[in-house]
Amino acid sequence: MSNPVKWLITFGLITILIAISYQWLDRPIAFLAHEHVRSLGIFGPLARNVPELVPPLAGLALIAVAIRALAKLPLSHLQTTIFLCGLSFFVAGGIKTYLKIAFGRTWPETWIYGNPSLIHDGVYGFNPFHGGFGYTSFPSGHTTAVCAVASVLWICYPKWRWLYLVSALAISVGLVAANYHFLSDVIAGAYLGASMGWAATTMWNEGIRSSP
Repeated sequence: MSNPVKWLITFGLITILIAISYQWLDRPIAFLAHEHVRSLGIFGPLARNVPELVPPLAGLALIAVAIRALAKLPLSHLQTTIFLCGLSFFVAGGIKTYLKIAFGRTWPETWIYGNPSLIHDGVYGFNPFHGGFGYTSFPSGHTTAVCAVASVLWICYPKWRWLYLVSALAISVGLVAANYHFLSDVIAGAYLGASMGWAATTMWNEGIRSSP
């Protein structure tokens, strides 16, 4: 079975999982987090701040690798991995932005600018191409960022897969527990990020094999 076929099958399964979460899991978990978990205050900083370190690091990594490439110096395995992490991150981030606009989903909680939310207004659902910050919950950008990098590391340095998995799960659980995102937002973000990491490494490896 070819990789594109595997991806399509996985995409179908993830779509079903998102639909199940949207219909039966998102709202109960959001109410549970609001009433019993969010008040603990330990999940928000972890889930919100750690992924914010990724953009500047990814940007600096790409610049450093680009300078080395322009100097016609060969890239080591580590440097290639850094380049692919940055590429995966920025491509996934761009796609994520347009998907947020396209789906127009409201948030679990009201956080800023009085955004409509499930907890505060009883608002729940998708509003395609509505526009505005209050309609950008799906998919989760933080989860997308973390998984875009983690998936490249998963492929390039498989020895530490347990660490990548724990890190991605910690961020994802933190986002849901702090009520920053619905469960299905996180599932979609994780799949988007992982897909971009897989695509970046696959294209790179195929390019090396096909080069003269």
